[in-house]
Amino acid sequence: MRPVVTVAQMRAAEEAVFAAQPGVDLMGRAADAVARIADEVAGPGAILVVAGGGNNGGDALFAAARLAANRPVRLWLPFGAAHGAGLRAAEDAGCRRVEPVAAVESLGEVALVIDGVVGIGGRPGLAGAVAIFADACAATGTPVLSVDLPSGLDADGGEAPASFQAAHTVTFAALKRCHVQQPASSRCGEVHVVDIGVDLPQTSLRQAEPSDVAGAWPVPGGESDKYSRGVVALDTGSEAYPGAGLLSIAGALHAGAGMVRYVGRTPSDLVLTRYPSVVIGEGRAQAVVVGSGWGDAEAAEGRMASARLHGVPVVVDADALYWLPRERMDGWLLTPHAGELARLLGCPRSHVEARPLVCVREAARALGTTVLLKGATQYVAEPSGRVSI
Repeated sequence: MRPVVTVAQMRAAEEAVFAAQPGVDLMGRAADAVARIADEVAGPGAILVVAGGGNNGGDALFAAARLAANRPVRLWLPFGAAHGAGLRAAEDAGCRRVEPVAAVESLGEVALVIDGVVGIGGRPGLAGAVAIFADACAATGTPVLSVDLPSGLDADGGEAPASFQAAHTVTFAALKRCHVQQPASSRCGEVHVVDIGVDLPQTSLRQAEPSDVAGAWPVPGGESDKYSRGVVALDTGSEAYPGAGLLSIAGALHAGAGMVRYVGRTPSDLVLTRYPSVVIGEGRAQAVVVGSGWGDAEAAEGRMASARLHGVPVVVDADALYWLPRERMDGWLLTPHAGELARLLGCPRSHVEARPLVCVREAARALGTTVLLKGATQYVAEPSGRVSI
């Protein structure tokens, strides 16, 4: 799992380094990483560095000084002001300043744009000449490498206001929320997390990597049989929505369950024609899936009661989400989309879409079980407040 930090957590971690190591050059370490990755991803030719007046611009300017040893580097300072030491280093290395029009006109020929306009402390959105330039980069297909995050994004959120569209983002110490939450994360391109010597605290938000999924996935061994691999009972689908039953069966079979038991209302001949290995009817199970494609509110309460009789973990989807038991749901997994979560919390869907982390945490805490909020980003919240993306 890769930790995901807030701006406040990142600032506190940096201050702890400065307190313990006065004079430590974190900016130099960051600039080294930006220059190294820029050299790796850029084709032959010049690089255009767009630098704001803060520390993010300083990272970009010191990176420009390093890159100038091997290729032409141009500088555009859209706000006029710049990080003093960084600008001196870049100009001493031979980097040449350009004006806004020349910066845009050069997009057809430069190999890479380095976006160092604003960093994790910047306000969301772009305006003026920078907004025009960011649009021009996208229109011409000029690759952009952003320092810390594409300028215009909010480091602590997943929304996507006007911003650079990066092919690569170099960030330091840990991922920020904009790197992992859609739609903002789609603006970040490939995210390179670089260690610059900052120790971070334990966080309640993390991103699962393929290796995490592989490590948790049960793999059959030489002594496995269908019962040791688990029997899953599916109460999904109906005559009105038979596809929900068939899709859930396909998912269970491909996930590796030892046996799939179907107790839903998709016609059995339709099920067995497509999946002859499925067992039709009630019986022993180690997990139950309910809700998808029920469509009949009158039968929902009884179907939910039947699922609880197994006394095993239950995956609760769709229509079944509105028939949750009042007792504890230990080991259960609720899988709402934004509209369903909004109905569970009694709030507008727009509120869930704007604050998915807050809402999924609140649902897991209030309901006392794990909640997976579905969407372009999958949020898995535990009652403790920990969320995996």
